[in-house]
Amino acid sequence: MDIIFHETETEVRTADFDLDKTFNCGQCFRWRPEEGAARSYIGVAYGRAARARQIGESVFISGGRGEFESLWRDYFDLGRDYAAIRAALSVDPYMARAAEHGAGIRILRQEPWEALCTFIISQCNNIPRITQIVEALCRLFGAPVQFEGRTLYAFPAPETLAALREEDLAPLRCGYRARYIIGAARAVAEGRIDLEKLKDAPERDAVVSLKALDGVGDKVAHCAALFGLGKLNAFPVDTWMKKALESQYGGRADVSRFAPYAGIAQQYIFHYARSSARPAS
Repeated sequence: MDIIFHETETEVRTADFDLDKTFNCGQCFRWRPEEGAARSYIGVAYGRAARARQIGESVFISGGRGEFESLWRDYFDLGRDYAAIRAALSVDPYMARAAEHGAGIRILRQEPWEALCTFIISQCNNIPRITQIVEALCRLFGAPVQFEGRTLYAFPAPETLAALREEDLAPLRCGYRARYIIGAARAVAEGRIDLEKLKDAPERDAVVSLKALDGVGDKVAHCAALFGLGKLNAFPVDTWMKKALESQYGGRADVSRFAPYAGIAQQYIFHYARSSARPAS
């Protein structure tokens, strides 16, 4: 991997970073395609806005060197050797195909609260609808972030959402999830759960703590652990994963074979299963 600092953006040159796959594999809902530009996205993370665009094997991230080093290098997990991880995960023919198909996916190191809240929203939902609800939540309750003459919005702080009533979330049309969103926000804001401390906890303990929150089951807890707490061995199982595990492993995959990167294996399987189910264009 080569990193080249230009005047207004940073170039990351590697065959192992694909924006389309990374932003569309169901792990994050804040990066949107830029209208009229191929393979270009605008997003907000940690209260900062950026453009990420791709030309061939080069990804260009807007902003100077200081912002890249303080935020985007870690956010895009650029210090990790995903080629070596794919090789280690190729423990059977199916997993080898899934890993190869998913080459270029990187696990985004998201803000813990954002990951928890967005995956509460994800329950019994599809990616376009989740994205719509998350964007509405940010627009209504997030702090404005200016970027190239346009106004974007940061993800709302737990303290902001903790002060709301369920009816305040009615414009989002998120249904029963409103109660869980506000309940989780209050738990975080009041210190009943410390997401930063959970980063340092063993994965199993972190998942148990997350599941103590009302409305957080196994899948949401594993998603929050993987995408928000950096627990790369967490293994979320949703409908797509259940189908893939049933068809390929009789529903009883030995996830321990994927350790310590079961979460990355999950993303490869999830992406491969969804891609395989799409009709050929």
